[in-house]
Amino acid sequence: MSAQSAASDKTDPPKSSRTMIWLRSRLSNIAPFITLLFLVVFFSIASPSFATLDNVGNILNQISITAIMAVGLTYVILCAEIDLSVASVANATGIVVAYFTLQDSYANIANVPLPGYAAILLALLTCFLLGGVNAFGVTRIGIPSFIMTLAMLQIGAGICAMLVRGQIAYAVPPFIATLGQKALGPIPYVVIVAATFLLVGHLVLQYTRFGRYVYMVGGNREAAEYSGVNVRLVIASVMIISAVCSGVAGMVGVAYFGSAQQNEFDSYLLDAISAVVVGGTSLFGGRGGIGNTIVGLLVLGVLNNGLDHINIDSFLKILIRGLILLAALVINIYAQRLRANQMN
Repeated sequence: MSAQSAASDKTDPPKSSRTMIWLRSRLSNIAPFITLLFLVVFFSIASPSFATLDNVGNILNQISITAIMAVGLTYVILCAEIDLSVASVANATGIVVAYFTLQDSYANIANVPLPGYAAILLALLTCFLLGGVNAFGVTRIGIPSFIMTLAMLQIGAGICAMLVRGQIAYAVPPFIATLGQKALGPIPYVVIVAATFLLVGHLVLQYTRFGRYVYMVGGNREAAEYSGVNVRLVIASVMIISAVCSGVAGMVGVAYFGSAQQNEFDSYLLDAISAVVVGGTSLFGGRGGIGNTIVGLLVLGVLNNGLDHINIDSFLKILIRGLILLAALVINIYAQRLRANQMN
């Protein structure tokens, strides 16, 4: 044996060790996919009605609104920030689009009817401005995103309360009603909207300079600054993207549910964060993406739908979802420590 090959044997780890290192480095990506496969197999065995094409359509329908919100939230978390206002912005935007739409006489709301396109533009402007306030507070004033978006959660709730005052609006512009309630052949428009947001979000992250900047800012903010990246602008942009995604989700969701009312999307905050985190996107930023979010969405969608099919207690369902989220957080933290140890 030559000296060179002997030295190589000493420095190169065995194949089994390399495999373990590879698996550990991708733990946050592999674990959610294995969880999804396990849930699909389990519920397919437990309930004959689960593994059907109609039920697949139901699952996609059920996760569509969350998916639109989760796209923007993925960008925020990739930058190592958080947005707790996504559900509140969705509520506010959905109510704004209904507030500026002519309501039937039984809707006891003193609103301001405008043409459909004007109501949509005002709603989009609303969510853009709310995102802009978040961005300004985080990047210019220096308020931590957790606190800033927590304040925006209350501001959004206040806008909702002021506009509808506890009442319910039902009418939305025809274009929004089409997106929320109708279908293109067998595929509901709400699923198409969600798929479009996921696709565009993935393409931007993977194939544009802005996407690379998002990963750089989340991975190492100081290094990004030294490389000439405008970190403030990137963070401000993702906060606005998150708000606009939430606003679109709110408008489409109001049509999907058939009403606009206070607190309609409150449960979607936990759902959207869970989808991103369960999918394996790192809470510390810089790792993950829309592909991970899609897996997380499917895990939650399959879990919720499957538990309904086996008629499990609704209170136990909440507990199980919490345990799944806790497991995802543990894996997220553990994967981060493994990567840190490998770097050291």
